[in-house]
Parts: sequence; C-alpha cells; structure tokens
Amino acid sequence: MKPPVTASMLYDLVACSHRVTMDLFGDATERDAPNPFVELLWEKGSLYEQQVIATLKVPFLDLSTYAGNEKEHLTLAAMERGEPLIYSGRIQADGLLGEPDLLRKESTGYIAGDIKSGSGEEGPEDNSKPKIHYAVQLGLYTDILERKGLSSGRRAFVWDIHGAEVPYDFHEPYGKRNPRTLWQDYQDALHEAQAIIDRQQETLPAYSGVCKLCHWYTACTKRLKESDDLTMIPELGRSKRDVMIGTLPTATELAGANPAAFITGKKTAFAGIGPDTLQKFHERAKLLTTKDAKPYLRAPVTLPGHDRELFFDIEVDPMRDVCYLHGFVERQGRDATTEKFFYTFAEEPTPEAEKKAFADAWTYVKSKRPCAIYYYSKYERTLYRKLQGKYPDVCTAEEIEEMFDPAHAVDLYNDVVTKATEWPTWDHSIKTLAKFLGFNWRDTHPSGAASIEWFDRWVKTGDPQVRQRILDYNEDDCIATRVLLDGIRQMAS
Repeated sequence: MKPPVTASMLYDLVACSHRVTMDLFGDATERDAPNPFVELLWEKGSLYEQQVIATLKVPFLDLSTYAGNEKEHLTLAAMERGEPLIYSGRIQADGLLGEPDLLRKESTGYIAGDIKSGSGEEGPEDNSKPKIHYAVQLGLYTDILERKGLSSGRRAFVWDIHGAEVPYDFHEPYGKRNPRTLWQDYQDALHEAQAIIDRQQETLPAYSGVCKLCHWYTACTKRLKESDDLTMIPELGRSKRDVMIGTLPTATELAGANPAAFITGKKTAFAGIGPDTLQKFHERAKLLTTKDAKPYLRAPVTLPGHDRELFFDIEVDPMRDVCYLHGFVERQGRDATTEKFFYTFAEEPTPEAEKKAFADAWTYVKSKRPCAIYYYSKYERTLYRKLQGKYPDVCTAEEIEEMFDPAHAVDLYNDVVTKATEWPTWDHSIKTLAKFLGFNWRDTHPSGAASIEWFDRWVKTGDPQVRQRILDYNEDDCIATRVLLDGIRQMAS
C-alpha cells in the first residue's frame, strides 16, 4: 500500500527533499543513531504541549489516549457532534494523513492548530512572517478538512512558546510585491511529496547546515563524496547545484572548466548565479579537488595590534531562553604558554543566574582593556545586545557597541573568513576550519547542539562531570578561534 503524505513528511521536505526519499525507501541499516539534541527537542516539544493542555481554561475533548483507526473514528464523530475543541485528533482523506494537535469549531466547520515549543513566526518583530515548515503542516490539515467538507476556511493557528496564538492565513499574500501565498507553498510541497512517494521524482543528497542533525548524515555524506557532488563546495547549495548539474555535474568538472565560457556580460548560463559567484565556485572547486591544497588569502586582512587578546564564545539554551556560559581564553603577546581560560556560568536556568553570569563576564572584559576581542559569527554581539536590553543596570547599550567596535573586536567569520579567505573544505564552520588546521576538541562529538543537550542534562542531574564537559567544550571553542586566527596570520606572512 502506498504510504500517505503526512505533516511530518512535509516538515522534513522543507529542509531536505532527499530526507523524505531516504525515510521512505532508504536502507534502515544505514541510519545513524538518533541525535541526542534532536531527541531533546522532541522531549521539550512534548512536555510543552502537555503543559499547555494541562492549563487550558476551556473545555475540550482529549483523544490523546487513542491511536490509529479508533482515533480517526472518534475524531470524525466528535466533529459531527460539533465538539468545540478537540485535542490530539486524527483526520485522513485521499492519501493525506494528519494528526493536528487541535481542531477548533468555528462557524460551520473546523480549523486546525498546532502547539509549538518555538516562536510561531520568524524574522524581525516589525516584519515577522509565518514559518514555512509550520505552514505546510497546517496546510495539510486544512486540505484534509476541506476534502471532507469539514473546513471553516483556509486558515489555521499556532499556539507558540510565548503563549500567543499566531494566525496562519493561507490566502494572505506575502506582500504587495509578492502575491504568493502560503497555500501555494503548501501545494508545491504536497505535489513534491506525492511525486517522491510515486517514484516520479528522483532526489539527490545535498550538503547543508541541517545535515549534521539528520539520521542519514553518514549515508548521505558518503554518497556526496562518491559522486563528487557540487554541494560540497561552500555556499553552493541544492538549488544552485540543480541549475548547474546538467552542464557541470561534479566538482571536478567545475574545477576543470573555464568559467569565461559560461559568462555573457553580467549573466552566466546558470540562472541565479552571477559571474562573480561562478568564479568563486570555480576557485573553491579547484581547492577541493587538488591534493594537499592550502587555504589562502584573496584580500588583505587588517587586525588589531593589541598585545592582549581575548578569544570569546558563549553558550545559549534557546529552549529555556538563557545564556548559561561566557567563555574567554586570554593570551599575551601571541604566546600560547600565557593562555588562561576564564568563564562565568549560570548555575541554574533563571534570570537571576543569567544576569549574574553576564555581569561577571562584563566585569572581566572591562578589567582586560585595552585588548583585542575575537569571536566567530555575529551571534555573540547579537546576544550581548539582547542581554543588555534584559539587564540594563549591568551596562549601557553604548558600552556594548563600544565593546564590539571593529577597531578592536573582530568577527572572524564575517569580517575575515568570508571576505578574505578560501579553504579546501566543505564549509566554513569553526569546527571544520580549526580541525583542518590541526586542532582537535577533547570531546568526540563537539557541537553547539550537543552542549545544549549537556546543559539540559546538568540542570536535571547536577552531575559535575557533565558541567565540566560543557566547560571543556567552550574552552576548546575559544582555543579553536585562536588557532584559526593564527592560521590566518600565517597565510598573510
């Protein structure tokens, strides 16, 4: 029997269509063990849903103890009776299967809703938009209700982590200049999922930032290497690969090609890829396919000249919305023997503990001036601005801006790596580049996601070994930033 299209299938498809193919038809023995951080997200989502339901002030029908056909039968019977709110129902029509968290009676029909342990929208507050991976799930439920003649309209809702009800209007255009709607996004995702199920659409693996949390990571990266896939080139993602693959199907062929042959004026033969971008991909392809290739500078780099250097990294639990660790490695005169690790740690996930850790880190930074500060990506600056807004008595907004003044503070990723260097690597993450330069983390599976799972475990158990594991990981991240800086300086020399 052909498998139905489900909400979780559409959620996965938004991130990676090949994930859907592998889940349906892949060799189960090739699956990696579930990522502990992903399991934590599932657990947190389930717990938040239970918490929301436990505090509901309105009557509802709870079908969470039922499953399969029995749940579906009871859901339909409840809607026929006109139950005002149904929790954990199951609906199905024409090869579509959904289990919405909520079905709410409105007017002559029902609309679906989901309870999410994240924000209901994404983007800046003054221009936030619905999340596409939520929208395709809600679109499936809405479609099923329509097909069964039980819909109250093409709209749905999310109850999010902030306690807000976020509406999802499937007829509302994205903007005045973009008439596209969420319903069109849902329809495109549905048709692609149906084509994959029917084996009418072949998908290919593609390397991206989401891959490392997927249970097909090992299997897919093996195939990418075997096929010499273009997405191994940094910033050349699935959509660009699919445009180029008919002409230049591998990294080796791109490396051996003459980019000028595909450039006409300000355009190239590949839609959405300009001449400068094609030249950049060509250079990166040559690096990836050349044995023992070395990274190099493609533009001069100017760095602060302070004798004291601070290498800075923070750890945040986004599910608790708390910054729990500020780590610094201090070095004098570029001498590794002078390195010292300093940290401030929120001993519990509370605003009081977060504020103390921030205040102690701020005091430390002030005591070390004048100094150069190095960090990797804009996240540290963004988070410090947020912390200053939450705890304005610790420091002023002007002081935060002064701390991150480019005259003495350098975002190595955005200001140096992406603007001035090239590397023979699949990506430009700090883990990848520092490992390329010979640095190894003490932990066997280091990642920011892993540290969040460790912090959750420490909060629950108070295990000092788990706490030390977090500290070691953070210190290694700081040292890795120093290793990267030294490597860049060596390129310049």
